[in-house]
Amino acid sequence: MHAYDFHTPEIPTSAVVFASPHSGRDYPAEFLANAMLDRRTLRSSEDAFVDFFLRQAPSAGAPVLTGRVPRAYVDFNRAASELDPALIAGVSARGLNPRIASGLGVIPRVVAGGRAIYRGKISRSEANERLSRYWQPYHDKLTEVMDAQRQKFGHAILLDMHSMPRDAVSMNGQHTTLRPDIVLGDRFGAAARPEISEAVARVFSDAGLRVARNSPFAGAYIAQRYGMPSIGQHAIQIEIDRSLYMDERRVEPSAGFAQFQTLMDGIVARLARIGGGAAPVLPLAAE
Repeated sequence: MHAYDFHTPEIPTSAVVFASPHSGRDYPAEFLANAMLDRRTLRSSEDAFVDFFLRQAPSAGAPVLTGRVPRAYVDFNRAASELDPALIAGVSARGLNPRIASGLGVIPRVVAGGRAIYRGKISRSEANERLSRYWQPYHDKLTEVMDAQRQKFGHAILLDMHSMPRDAVSMNGQHTTLRPDIVLGDRFGAAARPEISEAVARVFSDAGLRVARNSPFAGAYIAQRYGMPSIGQHAIQIEIDRSLYMDERRVEPSAGFAQFQTLMDGIVARLARIGGGAAPVLPLAAE
């Protein structure tokens, strides 16, 4: 089983890199056999179908990197050091952060809703095997691609694509009838220059989607690691409301999936234009 899929444009014209680290759905048979949860419940942690929305990126001149292994097995949006002592034998409890404590370390202990995946602990050697076989190759490739973009265009813009449950905003204390459809996270400006974040926000809002910035999701490990505006490398985490295109309970496309995919085709093409030329540019007005 491979760690990722990578698609390159025939004619590279954009410094943008699209990535979807959590849409992987290749579940190892041994993992499924040993998990306490069924496959559909395990899939509740996926950013299911987000990779489908990136199909137009290569024709728009931008590369695409998508994870193949599921987030419930190894999480590419965590540091390799975020090991959970409640799950992995022999790991020290020192240095716990809220993500690890909640069971969402680099080897997750739970899926959505805090449902436990395992009956007991796994060995440190098993955790290390997952990291070396899947986590490390994904990040080696992403690092390679970002470096290549900076060398070619003088800058690189990572758009790290994710999805969020419909109730994610209310769960974080923001009770409003005008919930955002899209949440952009640039770590409050630490991961991307403000004009780039603004250009990305404008693409989504011009498409009729409500956009929020950095709340409740400001960007996790990938945005932190790859967002280095001082060297011309920018990273923005993009969260899409799942209810726009899927039945969350069944983890299946909804009746509106095809229409939303068409909308995303246009959005992705316009996002790619932000990274066109020798410097980041603002997107063209909506056609």
